[in-house]
Amino acid sequence: MDLDEIFSHDGPFNGVLPHYRPRPQQLEMTRTIFSALERRARLVAEAGTGTGKTLAYLVPTLMFGGKVIVSTGTKTLQDQLFHRDIPAVRKALARPVTVALLKGRGNYVCPYHLERALAEGRFKSREEAGHLQSIARFAAISDSGDRMACGEVPEDAPAWAWATSTRDNCLGGDCPHHKACFVLKARKKALEADLVVVNHHLFFADVWLKDEGAGELLPASNAVIFDEAHQLPATASLFFGETVTTGMLLDLCRDVRVEAAINCADFTDLPHAVGELEVAARQVRLSLGPAQARMPAARGLERGDFRGALDELVSALARLDALLESQAERADELEKLHTRCHESAGRLERWLSPPAEAGENLAGVIVRWLEVATHSVLFHATPLNAGELFARQIEDDARAWIFTSATLSVRKDFAHYLHEIGLSDAETAVWDSPFDYDKQALLYVPETMPDPNSPGYTEAVVEAAWPILQASGGGAFMLFTSLRAMNEAHRLLQARMAEAGAGFPLLLQGDKSRTDLLDEFRRLGNAILLGSQSFWEGVDVAGDALSLVIIDRLPFQPPDDPVLAARMEAMKRAGKNPFFDYQLPHAVISLKQGAGRLIRRESDRGVLMICDPRLVEKPYGRRIWQALPPMKRTRKRDEAVAFFSIAADDSDAPAD
Repeated sequence: MDLDEIFSHDGPFNGVLPHYRPRPQQLEMTRTIFSALERRARLVAEAGTGTGKTLAYLVPTLMFGGKVIVSTGTKTLQDQLFHRDIPAVRKALARPVTVALLKGRGNYVCPYHLERALAEGRFKSREEAGHLQSIARFAAISDSGDRMACGEVPEDAPAWAWATSTRDNCLGGDCPHHKACFVLKARKKALEADLVVVNHHLFFADVWLKDEGAGELLPASNAVIFDEAHQLPATASLFFGETVTTGMLLDLCRDVRVEAAINCADFTDLPHAVGELEVAARQVRLSLGPAQARMPAARGLERGDFRGALDELVSALARLDALLESQAERADELEKLHTRCHESAGRLERWLSPPAEAGENLAGVIVRWLEVATHSVLFHATPLNAGELFARQIEDDARAWIFTSATLSVRKDFAHYLHEIGLSDAETAVWDSPFDYDKQALLYVPETMPDPNSPGYTEAVVEAAWPILQASGGGAFMLFTSLRAMNEAHRLLQARMAEAGAGFPLLLQGDKSRTDLLDEFRRLGNAILLGSQSFWEGVDVAGDALSLVIIDRLPFQPPDDPVLAARMEAMKRAGKNPFFDYQLPHAVISLKQGAGRLIRRESDRGVLMICDPRLVEKPYGRRIWQALPPMKRTRKRDEAVAFFSIAADDSDAPAD
């Protein structure tokens, strides 16, 4: 069966996939990816919303015949591919392809740590103890040990920390439960499979291990396909950089206390050193005041109280390191803890080292910065050019490399993305969305909005949005560029609805898991969901449940971000324009992701409301809206309200 037959009206997908219909863009994309796989080329491919890019890369993957790794942006999308999309395509094509799902070790129950936790009974609450019992029951009957399959225990429950392992505390071949290890079982299946589904974090963890000479996580393959590839630069920066946190050090202290009581109870110096480190770690956080913030390392180190607390932390960590080394031979667990402590001390020492001078193309430049969270301090060292580091990893790699997403270009120009990921010589291709945006959607930018940086801006957003929300009858996403603005808008909407004596169900990011919120949103049909970064991408709500997407402001990165500030300064020194060469393309790609939530099927209709007046009042605004799908545009509230009346009339009209 050739590709034309596969993607035809009467082809194999017709009875397997709901809402399937042939799309010329999908067929063209499939042919292009098939060619890239055969030639082992590097292809960066943007496919507009509705193209059906998942089928466009799965069909050639299953027909290819070689071993392929598919990497997704999130574990949720990873599960969707493995449990829904791939089985459907495999059934339609009748291809006997073996498939494996592989995640990081923290996603699998560890029988050894679970058994120890149950035996020791060191829990902070009855709920935590109950969750651990539920995990034990799940592990006893599960084939995979994948925590996402354990529905009784929330994914963010503290009990998971007791029931899973990390690279630092895994005993490897010395573990008494080695044969029952879910991680090893998953890796064995991956080695034997034709198609392995991973996520970007696991892929880069594998790259990092190879770079360190510490082995590998993923099997050899003939091709690698990255879905949601727009997330790769951020993930690469995370893995090519280093982070150590006071929270990690407190976790280390907790684990050392447990092992010391079991394996060296006669050595009282160890728990004493643990107590000193705990005090020092908490004092570092207290020295930076109550507010959460981000700042360059230099600014933090200028504060005498913080520098003094940090010096004490370094000393306390060194003392614990030396004591653990002296006791490491007494138990494998103590040796692991010594390695973990020593690596943390090394990261902190490197963070305190003078930064490298800026090289050509930002190569080798590391930005040291602090993140002050509610209960901890994070010490980050982030490379400015992760693309250069990634390119180095694959420069002699003969595999096919496919990068695809709905948002990789700025008006079909891939220069920004190619630089970010270090792929200057890659082939590129763009397929526009098959949706008729001119009829299906309206872009509304309200008049008389204040400057986004002015006081009361979020209040103005809610005021402008309220009549549109009433016209749409709910069914809306309100997307914000910050959690602060999101929470403020939630309070304001509650007050507005109380004042009006009517309203809609309000759902707020953080009240439940993203999956639960989306399920409730779809079920209610008239809800308003307020979200921040988590809901800008990877969210698919088709049909009448969503007909309005409101974005509070253009998603420029915050100007006080230390990495952005360092990048801008380095670009200025190199004679570049940081706004037009970096900030603007980055904002365009992010905005396209948020806008992409609105229209998911040919039958969908809706309004995209962007409240930020800079979209039409600033010269660069034209470059932004021209990069969005080709919707009709208006600044008139009455026209936005009327769109929903027209949409209702169209839905009531008899079918032809």
